[in-house]
Amino acid sequence: MSNLGIGAMLGWLSGNEETVKAHLKAQGKIISEIQFSENALVLKFGDGAGIKIWDDGQSCCEHRYMTTNDDLPYFVGSKFLNAELRNAPEQEDGWGVHEVQFLLINTDKGTFTIESHNEHNGYYGGIWIVIEDLQETK
Repeated sequence: MSNLGIGAMLGWLSGNEETVKAHLKAQGKIISEIQFSENALVLKFGDGAGIKIWDDGQSCCEHRYMTTNDDLPYFVGSKFLNAELRNAPEQEDGWGVHEVQFLLINTDKGTFTIESHNEHNGYYGGIWIVIEDLQETK
């Protein structure tokens, strides 16, 4: 990744304790619903719990979004095992930087991949994926 922008930098400096707690709490739960938009992935579980996963590194003049080519409804009813991140090479953009990071959601029915994108001019780099426990926000 190129230079970290202020949003990603603040995330790195503040740590990821809440993300780790939410991730561990969700492991082993059965996925009852999957909601996906260009801003976030939401997994709801059979016990009423849920998690929201998104890129919280927004600083200023950048375009952040998420995509997937996978069949998300196929994974409803599966057991959430874990989530992991993998960096991808930067993509040619023609005018700036286009960073990509893969979010792999591992289940007992296989893995689906969400791509997090950050397009910017080189000053707002970095992707900061967080997991929020939706039970804690109520």
